[in-house]
Amino acid sequence: MVEKVLGNLKIAALNDMQLETVAAAEKGKDLILLAPTGSGKTVAFLLPVLKNLRADLKVVQAVILVPSRELALQIEQVFRQMGTGFKVNCCYGGHPVRTERNNFEEPPAVLIGTPGRIAYHLRHENFDESGAHTLVLDEFDKALEFGFQEDMAYIIGKLLSLKQRILTSATAMQEIPDFTGLKNATEINFLKDAQVVPDLQLKKIISTAEDKLDTLFRLICKTGEQTTLIFCNHRETVDRISDLLIDKDLAHDIFHGGMEQDERERALLKFRNGSIKILITTDLASRGLDIPEIGCIIHYQLPYTEDAFLHRNGRTARMNAKGTAFLLMTPEEKYPFLKTDIAVEKLKDKYALPKDSQWQTLYIAAGRKDKINKIDVVGLLLKKGGLEKDDVGLIEVKDQSCYVAVKRNKVQQVLGALNGEKIKHKKVKIEIAL
Repeated sequence: MVEKVLGNLKIAALNDMQLETVAAAEKGKDLILLAPTGSGKTVAFLLPVLKNLRADLKVVQAVILVPSRELALQIEQVFRQMGTGFKVNCCYGGHPVRTERNNFEEPPAVLIGTPGRIAYHLRHENFDESGAHTLVLDEFDKALEFGFQEDMAYIIGKLLSLKQRILTSATAMQEIPDFTGLKNATEINFLKDAQVVPDLQLKKIISTAEDKLDTLFRLICKTGEQTTLIFCNHRETVDRISDLLIDKDLAHDIFHGGMEQDERERALLKFRNGSIKILITTDLASRGLDIPEIGCIIHYQLPYTEDAFLHRNGRTARMNAKGTAFLLMTPEEKYPFLKTDIAVEKLKDKYALPKDSQWQTLYIAAGRKDKINKIDVVGLLLKKGGLEKDDVGLIEVKDQSCYVAVKRNKVQQVLGALNGEKIKHKKVKIEIAL
């Protein structure tokens, strides 16, 4: 089963952290898994979860609590890619309660969600929790930081049949709260392991506060067509940089807590599939999100703590890959967590504007609830849309919609060819995802 799952995930072999986690989980003890962002924790805990699932039980068997909607969706996507045959569902704020309640009519084996929404369903007795034998508290330190302690304590207090608890964190924790119920837990600590230390190069760019936006734009042009995350401390700064790039006609997207949930999901989706190469964000995107290997990080504003700095940088140079983090600083700025010997990068006055991505995202107004899958989408695009396999990129199927990356120079051809077409005998709207 493991070989098949790894094949579906396109993973050649488990890394040391994943192997140690799986081996420790087989002993049935509670686990505390400490490992950096990007080291593969999701697969590390999903494999033990999968091993404990029984096909003959039609109840919720595993509950995975996460601090953010995006992380919940990421784990759901990974579990679906594993191709296990077990049902999985996601519950989070901003997702229709009625849809989630209907999903419980045929209970998922694996239930993933944010503490607030899972607690809501438990209080309203929307699912039977008596069969839940495995609990995962993913990014637990972040969940505490977000103030989910009361909801998590309530949920764990209701899960009376638990046999194993797995807690993960990207930072070491001085104390594990009693409400988790962990007893004699085995700790697996890869936070300081040399094999997962990223090959990250830091470069400093000095700019006056008045010239900072112009300096940023020149840097973006210099980094060219690399996938780039630009980190800011405030939503207003994200929006201000976005306004500049709109004026410069430079394709990008934004991601912060002030956006509607569907806007945030769409921004991440377009970044994942390569339609957008520049994402401007707050620390909301610094950890626990399913975003691809990043070519470079730009700290337009540096964070206030070393932990936040490390988590931001963890989005690039993942799993031993190489990456660069640029620090935009005024001459007066000093941070205790920064070394004094960071190389200074010089910028020229002008660089060419980077080209748009070769991909563009199409939206299809049908999804899993309409019995649509990736094969249906590929068939439509190739047979009716006139595309070749190489013209089609990443496809993501949601409950009521699909998103697919298509070569930008073929988009108008596809839209024309598919006007009025049907999938599974249903006429659907197909358009460019904004």
